[in-house]
Amino acid sequence: MPTIQDQAKLDNATITSGQTCLGLELGSSRIKAVLIDKDCRILASGGADWENQLVDGLWTYSLEAVWQGIQAAFADLGQDVTRRYGCTLTAVESLGVSAMMHGYLAFDSDGQLLTAFRTWRNTNTGPAAAQLSQAFGVNIPLRWSVAHLYQAIIDHEPNVGSLAFLTTLAGYVHWQLTGEKALGVGDASGMFPVVGQPLGFDQDLVERFGQLPGVAEMPWRLPEVLPRVLVAGQRAGRLSPKGAKLLDPTGQLQPGAVCAPPEGDAGTGMVATGTIGLGSGNVSVGTSIFAMVVTDRLPANPLPEIDIVATPDGLPVAMVHCNNGASELDAWASLFAQFAARLGTQASPKAIFATLLQAALEGPADAGHYLAYNHLAGEPITGTTFGWPVTTRLPGGPVDLTGFARAQVYSIFATLRLGLDLLAEQGIKASSWLAHGGLFNTPLVAQRLMAAALGVPITVGQTASKGGAWGMAVLAAFAVADHHQWSLPDYLADHVFRSAELSTVAPELADSQGFDAFMERYRTGLALERAIDQLERG
Repeated sequence: MPTIQDQAKLDNATITSGQTCLGLELGSSRIKAVLIDKDCRILASGGADWENQLVDGLWTYSLEAVWQGIQAAFADLGQDVTRRYGCTLTAVESLGVSAMMHGYLAFDSDGQLLTAFRTWRNTNTGPAAAQLSQAFGVNIPLRWSVAHLYQAIIDHEPNVGSLAFLTTLAGYVHWQLTGEKALGVGDASGMFPVVGQPLGFDQDLVERFGQLPGVAEMPWRLPEVLPRVLVAGQRAGRLSPKGAKLLDPTGQLQPGAVCAPPEGDAGTGMVATGTIGLGSGNVSVGTSIFAMVVTDRLPANPLPEIDIVATPDGLPVAMVHCNNGASELDAWASLFAQFAARLGTQASPKAIFATLLQAALEGPADAGHYLAYNHLAGEPITGTTFGWPVTTRLPGGPVDLTGFARAQVYSIFATLRLGLDLLAEQGIKASSWLAHGGLFNTPLVAQRLMAAALGVPITVGQTASKGGAWGMAVLAAFAVADHHQWSLPDYLADHVFRSAELSTVAPELADSQGFDAFMERYRTGLALERAIDQLERG
């Protein structure tokens, strides 16, 4: 085994010769960049924070913010490379882009954005999703691109007549980097249902869409405006000179890198946890929280709480997606940081976040009669359209930090538990659960409480906090791998995760019983959330 100094020299040679793979992921609150070698070891990483805005009642990000964030994350990565290895990142062999799935990015024939980017978080698409689900006989979630498109048609938005290209955030960034209007099958399955061999958009449903009221009058047909669908391992163009300059305005990064099909955060989450085989499952925790089970047993009847998407190599996946994840806990961490500052104590939100998690672990198993809802946005799983976070408690009990903190953490998993219970009723269960996301930066805490919430052991890998950016880098490496030697499942099992460091935590009886008590209050208290939602509806 090489010494640390020798390994650094080897890594320096790998970087300077351009034998690396780059993964970019645009998450809801952070953009990450990860550089790996051909063995999928992380060599360097970078990132930049960003935040969505509520504009005219819709959640959005500006395209200027997209590129500012990408450039800041890439620059941070470059600085990490220089700090670690004393060299400059000027070339990579392959790269890939991942981002939040779904949403609505619509462009005209000149490549101009027709209306502000509408993210997965928006819940204004209820009428369109209901009509499409009925017409197709499959569940079309509120956040899917086709629901956004049909809602725009129903609402007679003038922009739909000029539509020339519809894509997701990952698809948009990839298009700008390469000139290719392509999308990985996992992300594509969040735009419109996919089916068949070779995989592509379901042509029967495409024809049904064309017959819906308002669609026939459009000057375009759906296949003309959607990206082409690719699977993991296929090549989706190369980094163009324009794209290289978009990533690195300094001009040091050279064009020519092979580009993997752009993917959604669900697909890269599956890759990052190695859960793409039948029966495997993973949970991703971020601004949203979602669980996915790779299955050949789909629900007998469409359920609005269960989405059917695909792995990056095209297997069907049953997904429970909750719009609200750890953002409310982040908000409380920020509040306590402000309080500490007023006391003259300097404490970062990150440190306070870790302190809150540790307090949660020490709290009463049932959260001490606290009740919390983390609904910053509407939550389809609970049938609410508007976000309204609530924290309350039963009178008579102590007001303490530990119970409060555990209720906040439990609220992250509670809505997911509702969806997974429905999935279990359909006979769909994972044989194992692997989790990833920034919540796992603090060892064991979220893992233990998630195990209590789901009632099964939870496994976390050493790359859990890198999440989809590392998963996308792995897909970029797979795009230049020897596909005669490996399928994607074999590549992950035999090459990427062969010696992975994994930690598994089983549920503790007291925690499980405590969470069940919390869930009983949670289900009852949903009447309060729904009452507030009705007031918001007017």
